[in-house]
Amino acid sequence: MLSYLQQGYTIHINEIEEKFVCRPQELLLAGMVRLGKRGIPVGCRSGGCGVCKVHVQQGEYATGKMSRAHVSEQEEQAGYVLACRCEPKSDLVITVIGQMRKATHASI
Repeated sequence: MLSYLQQGYTIHINEIEEKFVCRPQELLLAGMVRLGKRGIPVGCRSGGCGVCKVHVQQGEYATGKMSRAHVSEQEEQAGYVLACRCEPKSDLVITVIGQMRKATHASI
């Protein structure tokens, strides 16, 4: 358990096989940017633009306030979140979606 407190949670981005580690209490997008990793496009970083929308396929997380224009209540219940408002509580497996999927795959 101590190693998780020191290292954080491993985030695996499907399709591009990128992995990075988020520190405890660090937002998903912030962890990726801090480590200079690629995979999730960066927009406003405040939950309003929807650029960093992802689908969490495995793992536990908490979310902050997100624009309902980009993530409906039904989507949120199905695991869709904005990475700038997602705090991992365990290792996660995510998939990029929508417009950001195009941006992500264009950089491969």
